[in-house]
Amino acid sequence: MQEKIIILDFGSQTTQLIGRRVRELDTYCEIVPYNKFPKEDASVKGVILSGSPFSVYDKDAFKVDLSEIRGKYPILGICYGAQFLSYTNGGKVEPAGTREYGRAHLASFCKDNVLLKGVREGSQVWMSHGDTITAIPDNFKKIASTDKVEIAAYQVEGEQVWGVQFHPEVFHSEDGTQILKNFVVDVCGCKQDWSPASFIESTVAELKEQLGDDKVVLGLSGGVDSSVAAVLLNKAIGKNLTCIFVDHGMLRKNEFKNVMVDYECLGLNVIGVDASEKFFSELAGVVEPESKRKIIGKGFIDVFDVEAHKIKDVKWLAQGTIYPDCIESLSITGTVIKSHHNVGGLPEKMNLKLCEPLRLLFKDEVRRVGRELGMPEHLITRHPFPGPGLAVRILGDITPEKVRIVQDADDIFIQGLRDWGLYDKVWQAGVILLPVQSVGVMGDERTYERAVALRAVTSTDAMTADWAHLPYEFLGKVSNDIINKVKGVNRVTYDISSKPPATIEWE
Repeated sequence: MQEKIIILDFGSQTTQLIGRRVRELDTYCEIVPYNKFPKEDASVKGVILSGSPFSVYDKDAFKVDLSEIRGKYPILGICYGAQFLSYTNGGKVEPAGTREYGRAHLASFCKDNVLLKGVREGSQVWMSHGDTITAIPDNFKKIASTDKVEIAAYQVEGEQVWGVQFHPEVFHSEDGTQILKNFVVDVCGCKQDWSPASFIESTVAELKEQLGDDKVVLGLSGGVDSSVAAVLLNKAIGKNLTCIFVDHGMLRKNEFKNVMVDYECLGLNVIGVDASEKFFSELAGVVEPESKRKIIGKGFIDVFDVEAHKIKDVKWLAQGTIYPDCIESLSITGTVIKSHHNVGGLPEKMNLKLCEPLRLLFKDEVRRVGRELGMPEHLITRHPFPGPGLAVRILGDITPEKVRIVQDADDIFIQGLRDWGLYDKVWQAGVILLPVQSVGVMGDERTYERAVALRAVTSTDAMTADWAHLPYEFLGKVSNDIINKVKGVNRVTYDISSKPPATIEWE
């Protein structure tokens, strides 16, 4: 039985980051809504309560009865989670004089407390809250302070219950990983036996049992998620897997041909479908970003459905859905974050059972599994690419000519990153075609042509991202090459926005 940590999600933007940090400790964890604790699960070793956008005293705040959890499992409350534990047991939580956001340092703490073992004097932590705990219940003991926050961390006396008002999961908390390890390993007793090899072994066995001799169809995108899912399924069921790769006309330059060759080398049974004319026709004149996404999503389903029905006796639809897709698509706030996630559309239309072998993995874990499966490095390290492709990198309506411009410019940019040894240092990169034209001079003639923006970001999980600080010499070379070699472009800009407040893609 795979032991696990349960993370109760109260709506924080960093809940997924808590999950990733626990997984990095080679420990399996699951994120569930704050009110959906899995009862009667003997594999649960401990519970983490996440942060939240609410204040604990808000009438709309997420509240839950922890009486069945407390005393049975070790508990760590983070930010809102810490405030919730204190507030609901008689402590005081009040608005801070000013919002406490950013770096702070532990000014004093109990070094002998198991949660703070190995934490350094003056260790930097990351604060992000508008409220603060001003008083804790009598049976709560303060174990850490910062220069501005008196009760930065506490433990309930006689219980394995802790709360921290800072965010140990955030990179800027210098000893945050140590604190999480203290909780997960020393307090909860997790064995740290979650690894790519163990995942492959258990998943292949589960797929064989789940699928038997049934036939399975999988939609490939060329990205790492669907590719790893395909290789994993192929390892489990071999010839009973058929993959379909649909070209909607908005892939990168030569991508359809190159990816088909890669898949053949992996021994996969792949059907390639060029449906670009259909998509260009349906997208003609459409400007609104969400409309473009929905048209492409529906079009993909229609094409995939036709091809899949040519295969006899298919009973399962496999998808490269990963854990963040599931969490975002089932947001506890009810907000639609992305309408083109794998998790919607196809199963209902095709009346097939759904198989998602990667649905428990984060992106970096998918890559680790791919390496363990022996996949070529260039497939594993491919930058993420949006499902709608270049359609969301062309601001405005879509035409074959605009796609050609973006493909050519993007090819120069991406190849340049590879040539300069920068590709693997960037999380995601691409070219955006702007809906403007600008005046330029080429030779003795004035031009009035298109402008493009280069976008490159660094990240670990795409939840947050910083713009990549690429060398000026590189940007100058790429700009010059694009303007000289891509017909229709006379101006290149570089996007220096971080996420948040901007997103990685422009649409």
